[in-house]
Parts: sequence; structure tokens; C-alpha cells
Amino acid sequence: MAKRTPTPTNELGRQSEPSFLILTSLASGDKHGYALAKDVEAFSGVVLGPGTLYGAISRLEERGLIAPVPSDDRRQPYQLTAKGRTALASAVRDMRALADEGAQRLRLRVLSQRHALRRLTIGVAQ
Repeated sequence: MAKRTPTPTNELGRQSEPSFLILTSLASGDKHGYALAKDVEAFSGVVLGPGTLYGAISRLEERGLIAPVPSDDRRQPYQLTAKGRTALASAVRDMRALADEGAQRLRLRVLSQRHALRRLTIGVAQ
């Protein structure tokens, strides 16, 4: 399998990287570093150490995928930018395609979201 490199539609790289986890967390609302780390741990089981977390936050901010939110608090909250939302959506679609392919090859009885919606629509139309 060819190695994938970040592109404008896949600029997060591997989906298990801290960048992907942080953007996923911010998709549900603004958070500061500690809240990000706790949310990521809660939904993924991945513990991001301070160096990893703040290094990834810096890179995401430099790339325009997240932005600081003005705050009177000593903690700096961040928000997902439009560019970050687009990058995350692209990565999620890539992950869905990969998961669907894996499920098909394993012959798992998993309905894709599109297939499930089509079945619901057909059922309603009858």
C-alpha cells in the first residue's frame, strides 16, 4: 500500500494523530488545553501528554485549522476554524471509506450510513 502524504483534502495525516483527535474534540465546541486532553481521553482512550497536546495545538494554529478564542480566563480556549472543519470532514470521510472497505473485506454485516438511509427512504416511500 502506498504511503499517504497530507494533501489539502487530507492535511491531517494519519487519523490516529493528536491533530485529528484535537479537531474532533473542538468540533463539539471551544475548549482550553486541559479540557481538550480530558475530552480526547474520554472519547478515544488516548492520553495526550502536555508536550504532545500543546505541540499539536501550535501546529494546528499555524496551519489555520484552529484559532484562539478571546478569554479573560488564564486558560486559552481554542475553536475550530472553517478550514479546520473542512479538514476534519475530509478525514472523517476517508476514515468512513476505509472502515467500510475493511468491513466489506471481513464480510461484516455492517450497514453503511448511506445504505441505511436508502433503506429508510425506500421504506417511507412505500
